[in-house]
Amino acid sequence: MATAPFFSLPHSIKHLSDSGALSSVPPHYACRDPDAPSDVDPTLEGQIPTIDLSVLTEGDPARRSEMVRQLGRACEEWGFFVVVNHGVPETVREAMLAAAQGFFDLEEEEKAEHSGKHVMDPIRYGTSFNTKVEDVGYWRDYLKMVVHPAFHSPAKPLGFGEVLGQYAACTRVVGMELLRGIWESLELDEGYMNNALGLDACFQVCTVNLYPPCPQPELATGLPPHSDHGLLTLLRQNGVDGLQVKHGSKWVHVKPPPNSFLVNTGDHMEIVTNGRYKSVLHRAVINGRSTRMSIATVVAPSPDTVVEPVAQLVSSERPAMYRGVRYREYLEHQQGNKLREKSALDLLRVQ
Repeated sequence: MATAPFFSLPHSIKHLSDSGALSSVPPHYACRDPDAPSDVDPTLEGQIPTIDLSVLTEGDPARRSEMVRQLGRACEEWGFFVVVNHGVPETVREAMLAAAQGFFDLEEEEKAEHSGKHVMDPIRYGTSFNTKVEDVGYWRDYLKMVVHPAFHSPAKPLGFGEVLGQYAACTRVVGMELLRGIWESLELDEGYMNNALGLDACFQVCTVNLYPPCPQPELATGLPPHSDHGLLTLLRQNGVDGLQVKHGSKWVHVKPPPNSFLVNTGDHMEIVTNGRYKSVLHRAVINGRSTRMSIATVVAPSPDTVVEPVAQLVSSERPAMYRGVRYREYLEHQQGNKLREKSALDLLRVQ
């Protein structure tokens, strides 16, 4: 009886895709049912909230107050929104995409210098999500870099670190301005929240995701449904769509307007707000024509902060819904296991 040929995991999906040797998806990556009915609702695309950051930072008090209310509704009803007029120069955003592409275009041996052995390594290059524990593979390569409170960057390609430093600083400013509005929407004191979460030494990580063309995109996936660690994730992509977010029981295909950021709330926003603002499930779909690249920037509490529901949002009518957890420990657990919806957050729910 013939046996199936052994399939060894590739060093990268890009290398596998660029080889031109594939006419079908290797079985290890076939994780979707192509005959399953669509769960995407196209009528929801136009309902995604939009937040004008310039109104939060420069608007008159009445307009700013209204934008704070809209931001609160977006967090409560969607956990996801588009940010426009954010103040990050398009030259900085484009330079970051170009630098990221330059990294993925390096020889495999050069990229492999950053193949991390531990999920908390400050620079980590890899494929899928966590190949040590996964049953299936995801059609994705990634580069993860911790950029705050300590800054880490690959030495190659030349100039990468300078571009990353600018991008990280700009997105951190945007994230902090959004958090300021979010705390205000909940009538929480900004100074108190900054101290409680250690935001002066906030943890910030930039993850570049590369999703090369796939010969059978209906069978594979870029990333499965999951929520993010941290407070907020700011996403910039290269013009190729592929992000889908869950709203109610349906999924929404996101088509961002030019010069915008896509922002979603993370698990630690759900914890600290005692479930008022929930983290949103999202996933990455792939295509057979174009490479999609996205840059996800997570703004989070400082690594040693114990994150728990803030006292002002806990009452006898709404008791604490989550146990406190040190941010570093949560991150190690989530990144060290299979990526599966809200499995890490579910462990902290008070029964």
